[in-house]
Amino acid sequence: MNYDLDKYGLSKEELFARVDHSSLESEKITAPRYSYWHSVFRVFFKKKINIVILILLGIILLMTYGYPLLVEYDRYTNLLSSAAKHLSPSKALKEMGMSIHWILGSGASGQSTFDALWTGARISVSLAFICAAINLTVGVVIGALWGFSKKFDTFMMALYNIIGNIPYVLLISVLVMLFTPSFWTMVFALTVTGWLTIAYFIRTQVIIIRDREYNLASKCLGTSIFRIALKNILPFMTSVIVTLAATEIPSYISYEVFLAYIGMGLSDMSLGRLIYEAEGAMLTPGWGFEFWSPVAVASIITIVLYVVGQNLGDASDPRTHM
Repeated sequence: MNYDLDKYGLSKEELFARVDHSSLESEKITAPRYSYWHSVFRVFFKKKINIVILILLGIILLMTYGYPLLVEYDRYTNLLSSAAKHLSPSKALKEMGMSIHWILGSGASGQSTFDALWTGARISVSLAFICAAINLTVGVVIGALWGFSKKFDTFMMALYNIIGNIPYVLLISVLVMLFTPSFWTMVFALTVTGWLTIAYFIRTQVIIIRDREYNLASKCLGTSIFRIALKNILPFMTSVIVTLAATEIPSYISYEVFLAYIGMGLSDMSLGRLIYEAEGAMLTPGWGFEFWSPVAVASIITIVLYVVGQNLGDASDPRTHM
């Protein structure tokens, strides 16, 4: 077929162009670059409820760590003023002045319930994050090695059968009673054996996938067990580890609140300590905010952290990226 190039104002050079062949260029893959975590967050933020929960979590963490930096909290400032004690929010705003400090009323020492609430939340949330970081790190690493080494498995199973049958709350209570109930004592009590259950769970997951072809090939090539566990096994269980974190972080807040409620918790002004000291105000008319406000904040923090972790664990499962 002949074309009248002059009719369209084209030349042969403009209509056809020579393409040079390059072996290097032909080997390049033109598919878009894949990022695992980019895919994870794309799936996570696809659900609008996750965005709402994440905003709520951000507000809680901002108040937990930001507000105490702006306010110098002293629970004994109004100790000698009987008129400042056990005030309802409406009375506190009227008597003490229109301020954010008094929107939840005052406590037994005349202290601001609102200020005490976020000071206690900072201690409880910090305790939960530190304990979760220690237990998850130790538990995941030991669990991965536990699932690979038969000699290590014999020793660890004996240890697990002994310690695992002791009620965890009872063990924590005994350790707290042996030492001064301080922040780092509580961290020690929650982490000295807290990693063992996580390690056993990871060990079970490792046993399921350790004999797959790519792991056997790595072992035949002389790759060490530690490297196989670190490079081949743990990345495969990212969603499992994230889900574990989702359950562990809220559980430590619950343990701290429970131990403080029965009188064996922190001596610091944590959420559990606030609930313990305000127990008598639970059913007293006008004093309920002293008890129910830390209960509500502890519940909200626990639920929000759990939901965010669970949804992030689901999003980090590669099967949801199809």
